[in-house]
Amino acid sequence: MSIIAEERISDSPYVETITHGRTVSDASPIRPAEIHWHMVLVKQHGNTQLLVVGPWTSAGVISYTEGAEILWIKLKPGTFMPHMPTRNFLDVETILPAAASQSFWLNGSAWQFPDYENADTFVDRLVRNDMLVCDPVVNAVLQGHPQEMPSRTVRHRFLRATGLTQSHIRQMKRAQHAQTLLQQGVSILDTVDEAGYFDQPHLTRSLKHFIGYTPAQIIRLRQPE
Repeated sequence: MSIIAEERISDSPYVETITHGRTVSDASPIRPAEIHWHMVLVKQHGNTQLLVVGPWTSAGVISYTEGAEILWIKLKPGTFMPHMPTRNFLDVETILPAAASQSFWLNGSAWQFPDYENADTFVDRLVRNDMLVCDPVVNAVLQGHPQEMPSRTVRHRFLRATGLTQSHIRQMKRAQHAQTLLQQGVSILDTVDEAGYFDQPHLTRSLKHFIGYTPAQIIRLRQPE
């Protein structure tokens, strides 16, 4: 294992999880597509950087080196920074400029770097200063609750908060569901049926695009060495 980490649920209604870890070796693992925004703090070789990581539209490779201490703040669906247009942050990691050794610049103001213990407080300050907002429509729709508003309005709010359409997100979630089924021992053909794919090639294309692995690779990864 190249990363040792601990994760906790946040008390903040804007945060999904907070994870703290360190890299114990160089690695370039495959990361899946992601609808969440993240704020990631990286400390290495005496330098500290805070990155804003937007949603990932497809699977890809992420690289890191040994000896880094990392804090991941995973924001809940629909949570975003209104002064940062989401379309500019899809599929990229943006390093926020440093203000001093222990602070960074965000929207013209200097902010202290967060840590694992005060991450919730850090997020609360961002919310109070209108630097972080949450569109409740996004999470409500993802939870299956219909909204009394035109579909065009819902589409606009999804694009504003996530940069993604509902259709794209549904495809991502279906791929994640199929991955879970395969990891639980469900056969490939049964996964095609249970996850609602047309056929096995359709399942394979979807998993390769959103998860980064084929069904057969997912099954092999779950088997003990």
